[in-house]
Amino acid sequence: MLVLINGNPGTGKLSIGKNLSERIGGRLLDVHTVYNLSLALADHKSDEFFSTIRKIWSLADDLMAILPLQQPIIFTEALADESDWASETWSRYLRLAEARGPLYVVHLHCSLEENIRRITSPGRLSSRKPVDADYARRWHSLQRPLVGRTASRLLKLDVTNLSVETAANHIREWIGGQVSDSDAEKREDG
Repeated sequence: MLVLINGNPGTGKLSIGKNLSERIGGRLLDVHTVYNLSLALADHKSDEFFSTIRKIWSLADDLMAILPLQQPIIFTEALADESDWASETWSRYLRLAEARGPLYVVHLHCSLEENIRRITSPGRLSSRKPVDADYARRWHSLQRPLVGRTASRLLKLDVTNLSVETAANHIREWIGGQVSDSDAEKREDG
């Protein structure tokens, strides 16, 4: 299975993704792993930047192809819809899902106040993550839809008052329920 955790910067995607990967024995490919290498080698949003990301995707996709199919893979994204880049990225996830099994999409949300508290927390800067409260304000004010909103397996999770552990457990239980529902449908059809 593939799990895509998408949300505004500073909503806890990486922390929740790490916890979830430990709970389900998954592999985590965080968006910053990909973007940080691209940012180190090219100017942000330049042709070289996007070309570098595509090359990293290609390498990652080749490596995922040799993993056992039962190995869950968790991705994180901070990607709003309605751009060519968003469409290209979403198409990649759909292709991966065709090869590796179902795609579970989780949209994380939190209040603006909590988002500001998280985005300005110590430790984010050393990870080359955005740390500007105005960045969180802009994302909230734009209210752009997140990539994956049309997924058949979509969980919208408000993490304002949830700990990392509680959020990861909620996602794990939701996935388990989705898997059980799918198994029941197969038994009924078969």
